[in-house]
Amino acid sequence: MNPQREWFEKDYYETLGVSKTATDKEIKKAYRKLASELHPDKNPGNTVAEEKFKDVSAAYDVLGDEEKRKEYDEVRAMGPVGGFGGAPGGGPGGFTFNVDDMGGAGGLGDLLGNMFGGGRGGRGGRSGGAAAGVGPRRGADIEAQLTVDFEDAVHGIETSLYLTADAACSTCSGSGARPGTSPKVCQHCGGRGVIDDNQGFFAMTAPCQVCQGAGTVIEYPCDTCHGTGIERRPREVKTRIPAGVKDGQTIRLSGRGAPGRNGGPAGDLLVQLKVMPHPRFGRKGDDLTVTVPVSFAEAALGGDIDVPTLDGGTVKLRIKPGTQPGSRHRVKGKGVTRATSNGTVTGNLIVTIDLVVPTELNDAQRAAVEALAAATTVGGDQESS
Repeated sequence: MNPQREWFEKDYYETLGVSKTATDKEIKKAYRKLASELHPDKNPGNTVAEEKFKDVSAAYDVLGDEEKRKEYDEVRAMGPVGGFGGAPGGGPGGFTFNVDDMGGAGGLGDLLGNMFGGGRGGRGGRSGGAAAGVGPRRGADIEAQLTVDFEDAVHGIETSLYLTADAACSTCSGSGARPGTSPKVCQHCGGRGVIDDNQGFFAMTAPCQVCQGAGTVIEYPCDTCHGTGIERRPREVKTRIPAGVKDGQTIRLSGRGAPGRNGGPAGDLLVQLKVMPHPRFGRKGDDLTVTVPVSFAEAALGGDIDVPTLDGGTVKLRIKPGTQPGSRHRVKGKGVTRATSNGTVTGNLIVTIDLVVPTELNDAQRAAVEALAAATTVGGDQESS
């Protein structure tokens, strides 16, 4: 981590409008709301909105990263730093302290050394080491929804997802410069992205205000993206939905999200799946479920019945004499197959018996039923004549 001077000066929690105890989810939600409202595409020519957009992005770059946020909180806990080497005893204009009293090597002194020049130097001197500018920044994750059929969710499918989201500018290919031109090395910082700021006791570095830490400036911004290198446009994302996905499940498509900044990697695309119900089959975990109608004779006498499978075929299921309606039976290996870290697992087909009572009987059937009724015992006792 390379904490910046701005960490002392700027309250990133206030920038995003969240409390210091906000969860990662709350921080992410606040950032997305502000970024959407302040995005240059929605505020063309509005320099105030553009500056706020940069501030919001810088705040999320720190608070959205668990390690950076932890170190930022530690830095902020030190209190404001008005200027090192100022009035003795911390009076107006700054305060002084002894690095040797701050934990020595590996302690707070080293933390400040990293922040203000890359390590501890002698008293009155400056530390060596080139400081880096604003480095590559990972693109934001994008969320989308996709509706798939029941059978496609079970078997897997190759499909395309259509969405409108941030993408590398199609005009300048993400450079931010008008076609035929290219970004130039920033003359103010010499392409380093940072400038040295001598504070007396310490030598500090801060992001270059001319190039905003990028190390380059765009003299002729692209007319499409206004120099951001990013435009919001329709996108087609082709993907493979793996077999066995469930309703409500979210799959992560690495590198399919918003483009990164300063050469950083793209974010991910998070796709939440909505699985349409099947007219006949259901699902519980890795098991498929189906209800099969049987006649009274089949239930009473037992035998083999045909059970449909999701692939359109049938399997034989033997039921015992006296099978009751609503009873459940298992057909092994005819459920959902999905990949796991230990290989693949396959569920079963759970069959529920539904007794079918005829609504009409012919004479022969009626006679047979009446004879059965006459011979049937009630409560285990023979009917008296």
